[in-house]
Amino acid sequence: MTKNREQYKRLLNFIAALVIILFFVMGFSFVWYNYYNSKMHDPFWHYGNFLMIGIYCVMYATFTSLFNGFRLGYSKFMGLFGSQVLGIISTNAMEIVLIALIGRNRMDLSAMVVLAAIELVFACPWSYVFTMIYTKMYPPRRLIIIYGNSNAKYLVNKMAQRTDKYNICAAVSCEESLDEIERRILRYEGAIITDIPGDLRNKLVKFCFEHSIRTYINPKLSDIIIRGADDFHLFDTPLLLSRNDGLKFEQRMLKRFFDISLAGIMFLILLPFMLITALVIKLYDGGPVLYSQVRLTTNGRKFKVLKFRSMITNAEKGGAQLASEHDDRITPVGKIIRKIRFDELPQLINILKGDMSFVGPRPERPELAERYELTMPEFKYRLKVKAGLTGYAQIMGKYNTTPYDKLKLDLMYIEHQSIREDLRIILSTVRTVFVPDATEGVDDEKPIETKRDLIEHDFSKDLGMTEEEVVEYEEENGLPKR
Repeated sequence: MTKNREQYKRLLNFIAALVIILFFVMGFSFVWYNYYNSKMHDPFWHYGNFLMIGIYCVMYATFTSLFNGFRLGYSKFMGLFGSQVLGIISTNAMEIVLIALIGRNRMDLSAMVVLAAIELVFACPWSYVFTMIYTKMYPPRRLIIIYGNSNAKYLVNKMAQRTDKYNICAAVSCEESLDEIERRILRYEGAIITDIPGDLRNKLVKFCFEHSIRTYINPKLSDIIIRGADDFHLFDTPLLLSRNDGLKFEQRMLKRFFDISLAGIMFLILLPFMLITALVIKLYDGGPVLYSQVRLTTNGRKFKVLKFRSMITNAEKGGAQLASEHDDRITPVGKIIRKIRFDELPQLINILKGDMSFVGPRPERPELAERYELTMPEFKYRLKVKAGLTGYAQIMGKYNTTPYDKLKLDLMYIEHQSIREDLRIILSTVRTVFVPDATEGVDDEKPIETKRDLIEHDFSKDLGMTEEEVVEYEEENGLPKR
């Protein structure tokens, strides 16, 4: 039944977007005709009015799409509403500027402010209603995870946070026979494949493809590199070409121009907020306002990254260590500026100097990088591009994301970097301010040690399994009944 409904997902998203766009366009049309065009010394005629309404419609659709404000199921209710808020504020701010220019700054802009407030009110029930409709039409998929080592528990826990989309009902070790694994897969709507031998993974991917079973694959680094390859059609045998040489010269020049322009504009706009932040930090404990730290950028070159100090002075007296979720070294002021990302603002100076780019892997400390490379030599792949103020690991990950997962996210960016992708990541970074758990620290929980820890994990507690599913899970894995 669920498979039959899949074909209507795009239609549901289209209807939801059409409803809110039509409401907003009607609202703007009313405001434009009654409060602006009629009061102009030289009013617009038909086509001019249509153009203004069309510009508003395109701006709203574009901004909101960039913030994922039309993607039902991508976020929960608050995430969808937060995206709509960003889209509405951005659209109306741009429209206010446009109207001020057309009216030579003689127009009363309060009507646009009222319109924006009405739109924000409407966006709340719209987000709730269509989120509920989507949830009813597309309940969480029943999934099985095929794992090869204990790291699978972290993936399970992450996916379990979205109980509206995923219901991980069972787990099976790759040490089971192929026939047994395939038999179990057929009982569920999808399969998660993580950290299993390559030959077995190939067989299971083909099996799921043959039976039209949705498959979630935890990629290896080589998978990510291959995904960035180009099709090569010189011969009749298909080939994939991984160039592995980064951006071309003209692309690097364009990216540098983009960095300087955007950093300069943002520095001027945010300078008053930066001065206020510096004053509050100074008044709190009298310590230094800025904090500099040696980090790594392209090809391992060292530089000093600048940040507003968010911790007590001499916070790393005993050596470099990551911030945990409830780190008592973070000051009350620091908690606030970390939450809204204001501690990173001085890095605009690093971007202007050329040490960093707006988008790229976050610069890591040399001592921590050396520690990671002892067990993860591929960590140095991040240094193939310039360090960034934000990146995939910042918008998709958290402070407690494992270094290996951060490496994967950074490598995804390296293999697909472009100005368009940079813009998308920057806008997504703005969106993460509305996500409360995006600034979590490193989890203090002891790492899982053995495969048995995964099997004995209480799925009924974390994943919301029914009693029948718990019994089924215990029987399949030979566990004693609880």
